[in-house]
Order: sequence, then structure tokens, then C-alpha cells
Amino acid sequence: MDSEASNDTRTGDTDPDTDDLLPIRYLEISDHAKGFVELLGQLSPCPPISVAEFCSRFAELAALGDDHIICVIEDPKTSRIVATGSVFVEKKFLRGCGKVGHIEDVVVDGAARCRRLGQRVVRFLAEHARVAGCYKVILDCTSELRGFYEKCGFVEKNVQMAMYFQD
Repeated sequence: MDSEASNDTRTGDTDPDTDDLLPIRYLEISDHAKGFVELLGQLSPCPPISVAEFCSRFAELAALGDDHIICVIEDPKTSRIVATGSVFVEKKFLRGCGKVGHIEDVVVDGAARCRRLGQRVVRFLAEHARVAGCYKVILDCTSELRGFYEKCGFVEKNVQMAMYFQD
């Protein structure tokens, strides 16, 4: 998410069944006003975030460079973010100081589904992890989304566990 990368625009695949006229790009500060936070709210509770809070978190993530990126798809007709996802790179001692990519927060706007935007986002993030030198990329999902991620090339592996902390 460095400043140079935030101007990068990629179209992903050219499958005629996808909406590849909508380019995938890195998150920009201006995306706060384009419904980015509201889109995340379709995935998980996401209270409003002020512009100052957004800019502060954006700067924190941008400082991580290619070790944490957020991509978005913007619909130019509405100037709204219609899909997003992120990947962060975990540096490990295992596998000879290997790296693992973690895909998170993949969501497509309810009005923009069935256009394969989610598949494009996941492929973009997985390719970023591959280019970053990760030996694998992993994600957590609900059982209802298992089929979607299988179409993206993922296989079920292990069990996810969580411990939540109260505020």
C-alpha cells in the first residue's frame, strides 16, 4: 500500500464472464468517501470511522508496504467501492524463514454479486502473496462460503479457532 502502489491499477483476469471493466486497485484515502467502511459493514460489524481515524489507520498500514495490502474495485458509474479484500504477509521461522499470506475481509457489495468480482479480488490477493514469496496463502471462511473459495483454488485444511476479547 505504499504511495506508488496505491496508484497501480490492474484489471486482473480477462474472463468474458467477469466484469473486468472494473479495475482492481489498491486502497486510497479517498475511498473513505466512496463507501469503503460501509462495504466492510456487509461482512462484519463496522461502526462509522471518521476521516481522521481512517487516515491514521491508512498511514499505519501503508508503512507496512507490501506486507499488508488492501485492494478494492470501484464502480466508475457510481464512484462507490463494490468489492474489497486484504492480504498480510506473516514472516515465520518455519520453512527456512518462510512467509505465509493471510487473506482477510473479502466482501462484495450485495448489489454487485454474481459478477465474479469476489473471485477477481481473491485471485489478486493470492497472486500478491505468491509474488511476495509466500509458500502458501490461507483464509478463514464460513461453511456457506466453502464452495466459493474452492472455485478460487483453495482446499479445506484444519480447523479455525478463535478467542474474542471484550472491549
